[in-house]
Amino acid sequence: MVVQAEEGLLTDTGARVLVATAVPAERDAVARALHDHPAFDVSAVGVGPAAAAAGTATALTRAEVTGRPYTLVVSAGIGGGFAAPPGTVLIADAITVADLGAETPEGFVPVTGLGFGTVTHRPPASLVRELAAAVPAAGVGTVLTVSTVTGTADRAALLAQRHPGAVAEAMEGFGVAEAAAAHDVPVAEIRAVSNAVGPRDRAAWRIGDALAALTDAFGKTAPVLESWKNT
Repeated sequence: MVVQAEEGLLTDTGARVLVATAVPAERDAVARALHDHPAFDVSAVGVGPAAAAAGTATALTRAEVTGRPYTLVVSAGIGGGFAAPPGTVLIADAITVADLGAETPEGFVPVTGLGFGTVTHRPPASLVRELAAAVPAAGVGTVLTVSTVTGTADRAALLAQRHPGAVAEAMEGFGVAEAAAAHDVPVAEIRAVSNAVGPRDRAAWRIGDALAALTDAFGKTAPVLESWKNT
């Protein structure tokens, strides 16, 4: 039975964790690991940052209205890896939107350089450490959110140059994080690599391996997510 956590802290009996994926295949991969963990709800909120933000915000609002608010939000799914091979699990220590800003004669300027907005959300450092320890083979770094998936070597190189700590790109993390921040709920992001960031080579994609890795990752991290305390 899930009961509300005292003073907003995550406890074994108080955790309510929303896992937001883009598509049903990712949702189902996560859910396969969580059948014995009633503190979790897994929802496919849509593809891209706008759909992810809207879907996550709707779920958070609905939970608050019913008196059972979520205590943690996790953006999860598969994505492209900058260096990690397919099947690798990656934990975000920063969730950064890569293409929100303006092109200028001097180059790209992020929205923060224009004087407003935000481009990065940082999951709690203690949670990142515990998640990485639970999946020893996992990589840790910045997961980029893009509205257009990278399809060329030049674009991949440009993103890597702008974001030296980037380990992966996907399309939803920043939207999920924006919704979580608006509701003052901590956020994390877990990705399993399905392909390399760069030229599109569908023959090299390993979606099945990535989904299997996602299931395995949540099997290992569920106890961490349930018991982690936002102190």
